[in-house]
Amino acid sequence: MLLQSIVGPQSAQSLAPGSAATARAGQLNDIIVSELHGKFYEQNYRGNLFSVGMGVTALSANTITLTAATTPIIGVWNPSTSTVNLVIAKAKLQVAVTAASAVAPGGFVWATSIGNTAISTGLTPINRKTLAAAGSQAKGFNITTALTGLTNNLVVMEASAFGTLVAAQPSTVAPLISAPAQEEFDGSLIVPPGGVLALLNTVSSVTVSVAAGLSWEEVPV
Repeated sequence: MLLQSIVGPQSAQSLAPGSAATARAGQLNDIIVSELHGKFYEQNYRGNLFSVGMGVTALSANTITLTAATTPIIGVWNPSTSTVNLVIAKAKLQVAVTAASAVAPGGFVWATSIGNTAISTGLTPINRKTLAAAGSQAKGFNITTALTGLTNNLVVMEASAFGTLVAAQPSTVAPLISAPAQEEFDGSLIVPPGGVLALLNTVSSVTVSVAAGLSWEEVPV
């Protein structure tokens, strides 16, 4: 069967659900589409989109480590018994100076670990359709929760897209809140069963706070 489409604009019409529609094409045989919903709507409507987040919380000595004592700024663990891949959608971060003579937190990086079977902690993710903390096979993490039971130490994978403070702040209190930053993954990063993904900073600081969020789709393996 050869799929054929019509070049050029078509007469405006309202089609009933279940009826056949004509596909449109450009003069280079390219398909022309319009977007009815946001790109994550379908998966969200099916109940497969989840997230974890936190309000403004101070960084600590454990947001730069790579061990079971690490408290990720934001992160997720896909248990080894999970039947889904976590397909990362996007991450968000805000940075706030909360004290005089604030120490810059260094760069923000993504770190990963695989083969983890014994993590005993974690937060219950929020379902983005129902807003209930239910339905996810994953466990979320933030500065309030360590990766207790981590089997294999984290390894820094790459820099995040989030900006950072490049130097210590003045000795007088000068409130500073960064513009909200967002990193779009759009399925280019998958956390498989047993995998951990964590956002960390690289210089120990307790005088800088952050707010963060991480969202993903849960897709059967």
